[in-house]
Amino acid sequence: MEDIDLKELFMIFWNKKIQIILFIILFAIIGGIYTIGFIKPMYTASTTLVLATSSGENTQDATNSITTTDVTLNSKLVSTYSELVKSKKVLRKVISNLNIDVKEESLRKNITVSSVKDTELIEITVSNEEPIYATQIANEIANVFSEEVNDIYNINNIHVVDTAEVPKEPSNVNVSKNVILFAFVGLVIAIIYALIANMLDTTVKSAEEIEKNYGIPVIAAIPLIDNFENEKGGRK
Repeated sequence: MEDIDLKELFMIFWNKKIQIILFIILFAIIGGIYTIGFIKPMYTASTTLVLATSSGENTQDATNSITTTDVTLNSKLVSTYSELVKSKKVLRKVISNLNIDVKEESLRKNITVSSVKDTELIEITVSNEEPIYATQIANEIANVFSEEVNDIYNINNIHVVDTAEVPKEPSNVNVSKNVILFAFVGLVIAIIYALIANMLDTTVKSAEEIEKNYGIPVIAAIPLIDNFENEKGGRK
């Protein structure tokens, strides 16, 4: 394959500019249709919990009496609590309390529990097709989880920092982002198409091309006369 300089490369793309633009527009439209019509919107709601002291004191007393031992213990409990949030016992109570028609395993798949490193914060995130359900489930999980910790460990060290709020926008649908992504894919495909089309095009377009590709000097060239027939007819 002959080397192509930047000027030739630019001319290849310039000659195929209409096709390239059409590819970009087509893929952008496909991206928009796919996002709006085929992606099921999911809404995400999150609640944040904090592990206070291990005593059963009220929040004000707990704040005043917290010790280094409490902090160390709670930090170690974060990983345990994160698993307890998604336990069958907690999920069954949540389903029963909210009277929702959903399987435990299905609900578990839509729950994410994360902890901030070196802190006592736990974030419970719930995804659902309905924003109100995502919010209710997240808040109910926090309530049931707090009760279960109290029953199991006989301690009351779970406090809600932020309750879940009803999300206004789906978390998995971003029309603008997908349109731009699909348009970029269209651009890449259009560039590949232009390069392949140029490689397969064996027609000679200029005398300079003959000299460059074959090393043969051009002695003479026949000019292209578009109105040859008209001129010929005019002489009669």
